[in-house]
Amino acid sequence: MSEPALDPLARERAHLISSRAALRAMREDVEALDIKDVTANWVNSLVLGRQIEDRIKALADLADTPLFFGRLDYLHTTQEGQRFYIGRRHVHDADGDPMVIDWRAPVSQPYYQASKKDPQDVGLRRRFGYTAGDLTAYEDEHLSDPAAETFSGSAEGSTTSRLLQAEIERPRVGPMRDIVATIQPEQDGIVRSDLSGTVCVQGGPGTGKTAVGLHRVAYLLYAHRERLARTGTLVIGPNRSFLHYIEQVLPALGELDVQQATVDDLVAHVEVRGTDEAATAVVKGDARMAEVLRRAVRSHVAMPKESLMVVRGSRRWRVPAYEIEEMVRELVDRDIRYGAAREALPQRIAHAVLVRMEEAGEAPDDRVQNAVARNTAVKAVVKECWPLVEPAKLVLRLLGDAEFLAEHAEGLLTEDEQKLLLWAKPARSVKTAKWSAADAVLIDEARDLVERTHSLGHVVLDEAQDLSPMQYRAVGRRCTTGSATVLGDLAQGTTPWATGSWAQALGHLGKPEAVVEELTAGFRVPREVIAYASRLLPHMSPGLAAVESVRENPGSLAVRRSENPEALDADVVAACVESLAHEGSIGLIAADARIAPLAEALTAAGLAYLSPGEETTAESRLTLVPASLAKGLEYDYVVLDEPAAVVDGEPDERTGLRRLYVALTRAVSGLTILHSAPVPPQLGTR
Repeated sequence: MSEPALDPLARERAHLISSRAALRAMREDVEALDIKDVTANWVNSLVLGRQIEDRIKALADLADTPLFFGRLDYLHTTQEGQRFYIGRRHVHDADGDPMVIDWRAPVSQPYYQASKKDPQDVGLRRRFGYTAGDLTAYEDEHLSDPAAETFSGSAEGSTTSRLLQAEIERPRVGPMRDIVATIQPEQDGIVRSDLSGTVCVQGGPGTGKTAVGLHRVAYLLYAHRERLARTGTLVIGPNRSFLHYIEQVLPALGELDVQQATVDDLVAHVEVRGTDEAATAVVKGDARMAEVLRRAVRSHVAMPKESLMVVRGSRRWRVPAYEIEEMVRELVDRDIRYGAAREALPQRIAHAVLVRMEEAGEAPDDRVQNAVARNTAVKAVVKECWPLVEPAKLVLRLLGDAEFLAEHAEGLLTEDEQKLLLWAKPARSVKTAKWSAADAVLIDEARDLVERTHSLGHVVLDEAQDLSPMQYRAVGRRCTTGSATVLGDLAQGTTPWATGSWAQALGHLGKPEAVVEELTAGFRVPREVIAYASRLLPHMSPGLAAVESVRENPGSLAVRRSENPEALDADVVAACVESLAHEGSIGLIAADARIAPLAEALTAAGLAYLSPGEETTAESRLTLVPASLAKGLEYDYVVLDEPAAVVDGEPDERTGLRRLYVALTRAVSGLTILHSAPVPPQLGTR
């Protein structure tokens, strides 16, 4: 027997080569499918063709993405076998035998959950290390032997390599990566939670809550594919930059059909061209506005002033006003959506006419009832009693007509709050109005009062702490018959309307029964950095537990003062140059007002930079990030400019400290803070 056959690393490399060949054969089989004679018509052919295209994309072998990252050796043979390679997708050989098992399969779960205390029938768990796509190392854990130590092997021989930590700390360039190789037991429990339940994940910086949410989507699509294919899935992020950052995670796992959007995208019924003062936006986002709108919509309902006379041929049929009033009141009492009731009313009236026809000896059918419902006289009564309501026009009137607003806000909003809502100069039309983002949410609420919003099977809502009650309602409408994964950190709430508790948020979302899980172990942000940032917690989020980072990286934090304020820009540029000497991505984060001068300084120094949302590459690794857009993003090294300016850029101190907390916790490997003004006193001294 040759030496390579005895070498464990060589055997694993051989299995990788064979698995890649098998995946390539699976893809070629799909590409070779001939569907010309298997569909009944061109529509079916088009649908099937698209499904095949998606399958081909899902079977792509990405050169920089390891096909498998682990191995499980079970103590007892199962029906499928005893040894399983765990990877991002299923791969089988020509006989249909599995060569790689999907990480979401039940047999793969012990890879994340098994331990020496609970080995779950696993004798050995092996982790693999890769360099530029090549398998270069492995690490064994003998879970069923308490006395056994972890053994590592690599191309250079036995080492004490920590592959799991190395994968977590691997420099990042480009969009966010999946974490299937590093999912921790507490994360895995959330990922595999059932589709029927809504889960809320409270997690501080670096706890992996965003990744957990995305991997839960991937898991649910694996476990409930047919159901979610019918009902749809949606990932909601705080802004386009964030969505661009995470957009490659699900495709890398073979999931191509998940939609991504911001809340503003969901409610984009009008063009947003205006902005609100913070106090106005808070009132517009208050849950009381839902009742104001409901009252305003229902105010259009009126009782008939006179009886109805329907003429058909030579006969006339009379429906008295009191009978129509009973129909109207019954529909009001049922509290169904305004539009549905408006469609039901003419049918109710037509039915009353048909009863009279039958009493007179006629035998009308459904066609006659539909014809009566379309009768001009019936239409006139419906228009009088239940007129058409256009949501945008309704909101336009509420914000421009003080009397109309006062009538429907009575007992709900104070006079001062009503004054905040009213436009100084009422708009003439829906098209000319300078709608704000909060106005668009109100219009969305009004639309749902008129006509039901389509519900999806599952919605992931990230950075959820920043939503207003009315925004939660807008998201909740999209999953009334489905479930949700809510992700956020109360300490990172940086809007004036940020939620005070997850119980409040989940109530507005319509999911009060949701389970709240808390992630407190940090895997991304170094211990020294998160400890420094956590000094702010007592001043902005009292009672919230600090993240306990599992990563030690001595020297990961540097705080430097520029004695001369005029030298600050140059010092910041120098710090960026210093950071670029390291591998990975660099983020220069600053208060929004400081972005323009720093951009000039970088350009003058010949340093090219990207904007948030633009993909970093090996050649362009520096991103200039306004503090307002930093949330959810990660960089290997962060240079933070003037912390006091970040705090001062917000309308109040608490929001400013939370914005600073976000900026301080974006670094995965190192953070350098530059300042000329004193750092906020809440950070203390180093």
